[in-house]
Amino acid sequence: MSITVTPKDLLDAGVHFGHQKKRWNPRSKPFVFDHRQGITIIDLGKTHAALEKACAFLEDTVANGGNVLFVGTKRQAQELVREAATSVNMPYCVDRWLGGTLTNYETVKRSIAKFKKYQQQETSGELAKLSSKEEAAIKREMARMQRNFSGIVEMGGLPSAIFLVDVSHEAIAVAEGSRCGIPTIALVDTNSDPTLVTYPIPGNDDAVKSIRIIVETVVAAVQSGLAQRDTRRAARGAADLKAATAAVAAAVAADEAPAADAEVKASTEAGEAPAAKKKAVRAPRKAADAKSE
Repeated sequence: MSITVTPKDLLDAGVHFGHQKKRWNPRSKPFVFDHRQGITIIDLGKTHAALEKACAFLEDTVANGGNVLFVGTKRQAQELVREAATSVNMPYCVDRWLGGTLTNYETVKRSIAKFKKYQQQETSGELAKLSSKEEAAIKREMARMQRNFSGIVEMGGLPSAIFLVDVSHEAIAVAEGSRCGIPTIALVDTNSDPTLVTYPIPGNDDAVKSIRIIVETVVAAVQSGLAQRDTRRAARGAADLKAATAAVAAAVAADEAPAADAEVKASTEAGEAPAAKKKAVRAPRKAADAKSE
């Protein structure tokens, strides 16, 4: 896809400001434009190209039915990531990355099922029937589960891709994604290693304005993918309906053909029988006339 954000927009949002030179990661060198007054400056031309590539991948992934897990547990990114993921109905993690969320997903899924069970009991009033001590213990556990699972309750399985803010801060999530073979897209500052993720987007991962413009661009790509998914689904539905209609018509025609053949055969046999009978009746009359003469 062609993103609407320009390098000028990235410049205005402060995406080009990296970390202090003494804290930069040498592996981020391909994306560095210069070092000025002890600050690393990121090449926004490369940032724009990387963002376009990442968004094209996300759009294609979502259009093909995949889902994207949004991860941003650092303070500056929490609300932005939560709002972004909620707006496109995608799973997210903004409070704390629970170790094993991906690599030990079967266990996490059982815990989520338990959390849903507690929620149903609370809604139906079953918790209120328990002793106050048991109810308090369950509610404490539910509060903990709410923090850990609130964004991934409806995830349903491993995500098709992961979008992260700050590779260093989300190191465990990056490692789990890599181990599970899940493509990762991340906003990577100059103090982080961009080679750890599949689609690095070099940029300032500390400023709220910088994070916002990247997240909003990613959300636009996901929305475009969802629109394509709906269009493809509607086209498939129309094609399936057409095929089903054709199959029904063919079946009806196949059922009617034997009946028509039987009807023709019956009428043909009925037409031949009287002729044979008539011929048999006429023969004796001729023989009788000849005898009288």
